[in-house]
Amino acid sequence: MEEELVRRLNVPFKTVPAAGVHGVGLRALPGNIGQLVRGTLASRRILREFKPDVLFFTGGYVAVPMAVAGWRVPTLLYVPDIEPGLALKVLSRFADRIALTAEASRQYFSRCSHTEITGYPTRPELKRWERTSSREKLGLKSDEPVVLFFGGSKGARSINRAVTAILPELLAQAQIVHITGQLDWDEIRTAREELPATLSDRYHAYPYLHEEMGAVLASADLVISRAGASILGEFPLFGLPAILVPYPHAWRYQKVNASHLKQHGAALILEDERLKTDLLRNVTDLLNDPEKLSRMRQAMQQLAVPEAARKLANLAVSLAGKPSVPVGDQA
Repeated sequence: MEEELVRRLNVPFKTVPAAGVHGVGLRALPGNIGQLVRGTLASRRILREFKPDVLFFTGGYVAVPMAVAGWRVPTLLYVPDIEPGLALKVLSRFADRIALTAEASRQYFSRCSHTEITGYPTRPELKRWERTSSREKLGLKSDEPVVLFFGGSKGARSINRAVTAILPELLAQAQIVHITGQLDWDEIRTAREELPATLSDRYHAYPYLHEEMGAVLASADLVISRAGASILGEFPLFGLPAILVPYPHAWRYQKVNASHLKQHGAALILEDERLKTDLLRNVTDLLNDPEKLSRMRQAMQQLAVPEAARKLANLAVSLAGKPSVPVGDQA
């Protein structure tokens, strides 16, 4: 998916062989180490061709071979989640600068003096949407609440099926925007077709959205989603209260992200295994408590860090010895 998004913007894209070694069985370990060696050789070829002034890493084991190959090049490390992954922890020892999404991440880099809070970068076109025009664009009524269900770019089957199981009850209370991912799209489309006409107009389901994602976020009064790193930037940008359902098989990262927003009063946490029993009650309780929803919105707005992309860009160009990106230019 990353390759498709990058190519859509006409940015050159090259892949690097890599594989994880942490938590890998002994049978797979030699092959994975071989992948890292091949990735290092491929990275050297890319570096000779591209001749970068700065390397910018956001984590994942694919960063390791490039970091090894480019150890002489100034390095900027960005930590999108609250808690860094193993690759970022290793690479942080060699990074010239470390950028963090939130102050809460400093605890993981207590020995590093070169950290800086930048916030989570968001696409500039997201904020071009405002509530009234967004609802018109999506065919949503202006005077009724909108609840967004979003499982991430690939979708979330447990969220999707929990939603379809209670669709009539949800639609009796609010308009629903449901971004399902491609995996379950046929199943969701069937559920939509089985709704009575009085409810189907209130249910807006999409397999995936890109350009219109800002309109969806601007339209919503409440979002139910996974807790990947993007929630730390996009939800605060729109002051969007959330019920977060951390992916149970993603180590701790999503749970830590969700806990961060919950501790600030901006979100509630619903465990994945409790979706079927507690989803409807959680949504109903918030919709029936506008004062609490308003407090959560204000708390979420206070977590927004403006100009995060520009701050990251300026860190990168400063490492390269270039002038900063001025306000008004896109970073």
